[in-house]
Amino acid sequence: MVFTRDGAERTKSEFPWLTPYVQRVLRSDCNAFYLNPLQLENGSRVDPHIDRSLRSYCKDIHVPLSVAVLYVDVPAGMIGGELVLARGKKSLARVRPMRNLLIEFDGDLTHSVERVETSGRRLSLVCEQYALTEDELEQIPPYAVESRAGYGRG
Repeated sequence: MVFTRDGAERTKSEFPWLTPYVQRVLRSDCNAFYLNPLQLENGSRVDPHIDRSLRSYCKDIHVPLSVAVLYVDVPAGMIGGELVLARGKKSLARVRPMRNLLIEFDGDLTHSVERVETSGRRLSLVCEQYALTEDELEQIPPYAVESRAGYGRG
């Protein structure tokens, strides 16, 4: 889901269960957002990357100012699934997911999720937050729901 500050109310209206999350995580210094649920099942992982989801709308956008992650569901007994944060080749942190844990990190950090071993599903909400110029912001829809499947098993 993509939305601007102007589209935040529609986001809350269309998805009322997201309202507490949106109210809590949206930074006042940001004006565009990319919000997506991330579900990982047994054998899934997320390879190292830097988020740039709004580049499909505006090629001049580089990285978000920050990324907020809420762990919605973490299966009991899950092995792996840690969020690994790095700047270049320097490892900065490893976050063990716990239900209802909310973290925020700089959007220019490389991050990955280690392979998940579980009989359940690990679910998180990820919100990339951007501080765009007026020209960049004009290229972002105020509100759009989209679906991307970019992370596979492996």
